[in-house]
Amino acid sequence: MMLDKIIYGAKIALPADDFGAAWANPIDGMAIGIKDNKIVKIAAQNEVLEIGAKEIVKLDGGIVAPGFIDTQVNGGGGVLFNDAPNEETILQILNAHKKFGTTAILPTLISDDLEKTTLAINAVKKAIQNGESGILGIHLEGPFISPLKKGIHDESKFKILDNESIEILSALEIAPTLITIAPERHDIKDIEKLANKPWTILAAGHTNATSEDMMKANEIGLCGLTHLYNAMSQISAREPGVVGYALEKRNLICGLIVDMVHVHPQNIRLAFDVLGACNLMLVTDAMNPVGTDDDCFMLYGKKIFVRDGSCFDDNGTLAGSALDMASAVRNSHFKVGIPLGQCLQMASETPARFLNLHDKIGSIRIGNNADLIHLDDELYFQNAI
Repeated sequence: MMLDKIIYGAKIALPADDFGAAWANPIDGMAIGIKDNKIVKIAAQNEVLEIGAKEIVKLDGGIVAPGFIDTQVNGGGGVLFNDAPNEETILQILNAHKKFGTTAILPTLISDDLEKTTLAINAVKKAIQNGESGILGIHLEGPFISPLKKGIHDESKFKILDNESIEILSALEIAPTLITIAPERHDIKDIEKLANKPWTILAAGHTNATSEDMMKANEIGLCGLTHLYNAMSQISAREPGVVGYALEKRNLICGLIVDMVHVHPQNIRLAFDVLGACNLMLVTDAMNPVGTDDDCFMLYGKKIFVRDGSCFDDNGTLAGSALDMASAVRNSHFKVGIPLGQCLQMASETPARFLNLHDKIGSIRIGNNADLIHLDDELYFQNAI
């Protein structure tokens, strides 16, 4: 069988045998064989080269990794999804993040009117139906969140779940819809209805929930946390809060913004030591400036400033980040000290597994899509291969 492409000459970030097992560091001396855009062979270089291919890509060192997957992307390339929830905006955001190794995203709508939510869902559906493989679904970060932990979100948009809103939130139907909620704000029966809708994935975020609130929601379908540590109840002596619940139960997949501003490096390391790469996924919470030289933008009628890789309003309230995923991987490895293989896992396989797409993307496995990127030894994105 003649292969379509062979890739070799770089270390390869190979996963563990089982989904959810910790990855080792990338290894040398291997090659990847591709046929019909699927990975069909992973073996020693000589063994794969003997098969032959129409195209042989010999890399000069560096690392071959799965394309990064970002489940929280508000904007990029100078545009924000909330400002123009249409297919053109989605593609502009995706193309901005592709320059940093992110090949697939969930465009993220922060708290807004339900009419705009419907526009956003329809735009994502159109992009997917038009064959854009880099759009995996949508993330609706609000408006079903808590005013006590609102962050930069506009409290005037906040709502309580009811039958009408549940139907609106679950309207995508053909791909994952990640929905961030504050579980303490809603009737547990409505949370369960939403959790049971096809393709819906519930995460707690912007929430002042108690550990008991979290337990009840977790038992009926809540399975993730939106940006661990940020905009949620913390650990105290007599109440574990959302953070304590996540660290103790270890059954939620938690997003983590590693821009070295949102979360202290010691807390990042603590989360990794407790939860591991199997339950942590890197997210950027990226805003408009990613992929541009912009140092400010408008959000909810406020001027937002870029400083130290993150975004702030005049009062110092965080308003997302200017982070890209390659930088998040570098920060996790070089500044926090997480092993490289597991940094790459948190940027690829873990989010793919969270979205139930791990049998197609997120790891270099036989049968998966050949969605591959090349990083240099300093973990800067070189190109998609």
